[in-house]
Amino acid sequence: MSVDAREWVWKYSSSRGTARLVLLSIADRVPDKQGVAWASMTSLVERTNASRTAVRAALRALAAGDELELLDGYLGPLRTTVYRLPRAAAFQAKVDAAREEDPDAPVEPSDTDPVPELEPEKLQRHGIWPTKGTYSAPSARNPTGAASAPSRRNPHPRRSGIRTLEGTDSTPQNRSEPKVNRRYSSGGTSVAPAAEWQVDPDTHTWTRQQGHLDRLGEGGLAAADAKWRLHRADWKPRSAGAWAADWRSWIAREHAPGRTNLYALPGGGTATPGGMTRAEAHTAALLAALEEPTGTEG
Repeated sequence: MSVDAREWVWKYSSSRGTARLVLLSIADRVPDKQGVAWASMTSLVERTNASRTAVRAALRALAAGDELELLDGYLGPLRTTVYRLPRAAAFQAKVDAAREEDPDAPVEPSDTDPVPELEPEKLQRHGIWPTKGTYSAPSARNPTGAASAPSRRNPHPRRSGIRTLEGTDSTPQNRSEPKVNRRYSSGGTSVAPAAEWQVDPDTHTWTRQQGHLDRLGEGGLAAADAKWRLHRADWKPRSAGAWAADWRSWIAREHAPGRTNLYALPGGGTATPGGMTRAEAHTAALLAALEEPTGTEG
């Protein structure tokens, strides 16, 4: 769990300064003993109270060692970057093995401790899913990637493009990767499956202005996004504007984490929380189905 990962960082990590804060921030998100967690660049900047440039440099330094690994083959909620603390995971496995023989036996980490294999099915419980397709894995050479979006050089869908340690906040698909959806287009309007639609800056701003980010929290918003993508997985490709309208309608109907009787379909409750009435939410969903603009696209 996160307490074990944090304890390893405090006791055994050789990181210093901002790099140590970044590693602690990621360790704090680790949900199980595999040492895997997802984090966006924005959340790391907020948690460490450091500049984006300093966080990028810290991630690059950590990835150059053996205390942090970028998992190119996985994506977290809202398509965030997924990391692993391999040495922390190896130490935890060593501790568990030792405790089976002697609960009080002292255990110290070693660089030769084997890192356990990942169990993807357990990661899925925490919103971390393996990607389809392949990545070119830039982390070994340049962990933070280029400053500009890579799509102009390699215009492929996000699932087969190049990801960086910066996460997805600084390179939203709908603005910097307009060519991604065109391969599904049969006319002049670009369309794409729901899984490849990205939360654009205007929609992200909408979640803050309407109070949904404060109401759901970052984790709750990510969980709602993951549920939306699951329910829309079999839907036909649509335009980015139609997906944005449908996504906003879904988020407006989502309850905060911990509330009972969660519902996310029109008619599932008597009112919609935060900024949209039930009638407005139903109208947005209907317009999304017709692929018409709702006036909230920005």
